[in-house]
Amino acid sequence: MATVVELLSLLLVSLLWGCTNPFLKRGTDGLEKVTETNRVSQLLAEIKFLFLNIKYLIPFLLNQSGSLIYYYTLSTSELSLVVPVANSLTFLCTLLTGKLLGEEFGGKQAVVGMFLTMAGITLCVISSIDNQDTGKRDMAQPVH
Repeated sequence: MATVVELLSLLLVSLLWGCTNPFLKRGTDGLEKVTETNRVSQLLAEIKFLFLNIKYLIPFLLNQSGSLIYYYTLSTSELSLVVPVANSLTFLCTLLTGKLLGEEFGGKQAVVGMFLTMAGITLCVISSIDNQDTGKRDMAQPVH
């Protein structure tokens, strides 16, 4: 049962990260027009621009909530499963969300990459589940 919760957590993280990436990119439109005379003033002006921009702030907060779930999942799950699954699914979510928003998709190579990514994730999940099942059987002792 814990594996289902872990996988759902990873899916949620990937959705929060991946689906917000294109919106974060759009939210930064106009940032290049912010200019100040020195580096400190420039940095403060850019921060002000971003955090007063609702088109950036909402995706940013959603993205960061994904990070909180990710760190919790890291502490409760197998590291060799969490990192590749979360990052791979994030990539797929970013591509698909970008496509829905009208961004370039990448053509046939992107589709092949998505299928290969999904195959790799599937292998990671199957391997993780098999290792858990094997571990349970090895530890079980017959009752006499």
